[in-house]
Amino acid sequence: MQVKKVLQYTGIAFVAFYLFTRPGDAASAVRGALDTVMGAADSLAQFFTALT
Repeated sequence: MQVKKVLQYTGIAFVAFYLFTRPGDAASAVRGALDTVMGAADSLAQFFTALT
């Protein structure tokens, strides 16, 4: 359990450091992730539409 906590805090610290030192790159990464999620949702919607 202790290792899991250390890894979580390290991950959070890394994300915060990345956000504060390179905000433009962080925004691009979030935008890319959201585009991927939206693309997947659109693909699922097309799939279910084609079933009917």
